Amino acid sequence: MTDAGDTGVESVAADCETVDAAVDDRVAGVTTVTMNRPDARNALNATLRAELGRVLDAIEASDARVVVLTGADEARAFVAGADVNELRERDMLAQREASKRPRVYERVDDLRQPVIARLNGHALGGGCELAQACDVRIAHQRAKLGQPEINLGIMPGGGGTQRLVRLVGEGHAMRLILSGELVSAAEAADIGLVDEVHGDETFDDRVYDLAASMAEKSPVALEFAKQAVKAASRTDLDRGIDYEAELFAQLFAHPDKDEGIDAFLEDRDPVWADR
Repeated sequence: MTDAGDTGVESVAADCETVDAAVDDRVAGVTTVTMNRPDARNALNATLRAELGRVLDAIEASDARVVVLTGADEARAFVAGADVNELRERDMLAQREASKRPRVYERVDDLRQPVIARLNGHALGGGCELAQACDVRIAHQRAKLGQPEINLGIMPGGGGTQRLVRLVGEGHAMRLILSGELVSAAEAADIGLVDEVHGDETFDDRVYDLAASMAEKSPVALEFAKQAVKAASRTDLDRGIDYEAELFAQLFAHPDKDEGIDAFLEDRDPVWADR
């Protein structure tokens, strides 16, 4: 595998005010993207959204196999929500323009690499929606999550009314969206909004152990498997099975299929081809 930094992920992030990126910092093949507006608890303003989009574009083109998305620990938040001042200044036409896809939510959702949300603190409103767009969510026990937009006379607009239902079911989604109440990380795990909860001693170890276990796999197999799993909630069963079968068959045209099977039969570690 070539160095993911060769594609310029870190150089793109170096030109950003609100987003940092570390390539292969803790685990080979894993890029950590940190949203860094601590004074605003990492609220999603226009600058952060644009810079995050640029960094994600660079990662898409890189040799990174897995992405960890998190908030600056100094903010003690993943993302505390959208920038309310920006929302206040928009009228309907401006919001329609801002809602044109792909937004950061779709960019994360559609990224070919698996994305692990490292929920180091509160994930509220747009932050909760950004977490929902990730593939796996691991929360620190201090985190709280929710969709409090209703308290401002609005509603979730970054995919929360759609992705949240698919994660927790209609009843829990209605409760959270219509009441605006926040839930603890423990309750979020109970209802399926996050996948795991950890304290200080195990939080980062678990995030990066999981990232490492993914990064050891074939990049093309990771990409296709992610696509197939996401299709499960977006199509009917017969079409989903057909889509899975087609992706499965396509992997048989890639050298990683033979390499993976040969490595298994020869009791050695596989050496995957670059994407």
